[in-house]
Amino acid sequence: MVQFNIRRITRLATVWSFALIPLAAIAAESVKVEGLIKARDGNTMILQTKDSPKLVVQLTDDTKVGQVQGMLKARRKEMSMAALIPGLAVKVEGTYDNQNQLLAKSVSFKGNDLKRAESIQAGLHETKEQTKQNKAELEKQQQQVSANKAAIDAAVARFGQLDDYYILDEVTVYFANGKVKIDPKYAPQLMALAQKAKNVNGYMIEVKGYASAVGSTELNQKLSEDRANEVTNILIQQGNIPLTRMLAPGAMGESHQVGGNQTEKEQAGNRRVVVRVLQNKAIAGV
Repeated sequence: MVQFNIRRITRLATVWSFALIPLAAIAAESVKVEGLIKARDGNTMILQTKDSPKLVVQLTDDTKVGQVQGMLKARRKEMSMAALIPGLAVKVEGTYDNQNQLLAKSVSFKGNDLKRAESIQAGLHETKEQTKQNKAELEKQQQQVSANKAAIDAAVARFGQLDDYYILDEVTVYFANGKVKIDPKYAPQLMALAQKAKNVNGYMIEVKGYASAVGSTELNQKLSEDRANEVTNILIQQGNIPLTRMLAPGAMGESHQVGGNQTEKEQAGNRRVVVRVLQNKAIAGV
């Protein structure tokens, strides 16, 4: 009886072992997939196939990488894994592991597909570099805009403290687009203002430069500063106004636009320097 049971168990074990062989063979069955490399990180490659948008492919030291050649694609050229770049169309042969990741035995691709992928990568690199450069330039411009705003706010605050002054005379000097040179026709007006100022007890001269809102804010801020300095130099050098009577020139940039800024006439009205003769109200009342 015992001998019969042993023989029966042996036969059952043999049957089960043969039954398990096909399952093991299926689990290790080699498969071939085609797809586009979407990402690559070391030995891990993400493949987009018709059946899966993110098939994980594992590369090993034993993985063969090759480029198929010839009209019939029968010849194969061994390649480095470095050729496996995003955008490359590939054929992968391997087996699935228990995590449903494909362990690559071989990876092959066409030469034309590699060139196309390399061109795409070169374009993406150039785009990334340009984007990085544009971002740096934008940050620089934003910093400059902040600096310009701070300078204008400081000037507005400084001139806002002149509420205790009377405006006794005023001359507006207009400039050509993008220019800081003063038209000679304004020289007599500036000299007359300087002469009148000298007859005012305790006078001060205020000079504020402006620019139209055409072009970059940074450039317009610099233009308004240069224009104010140009007028100030004429008043000092030719009008003989002492430095102690000159308020520091104000660069107002695109602030305080006169009218609109759409037509050439409106823009011309904003390219200006305003010069004023001031007298302290307390002194005037003496």
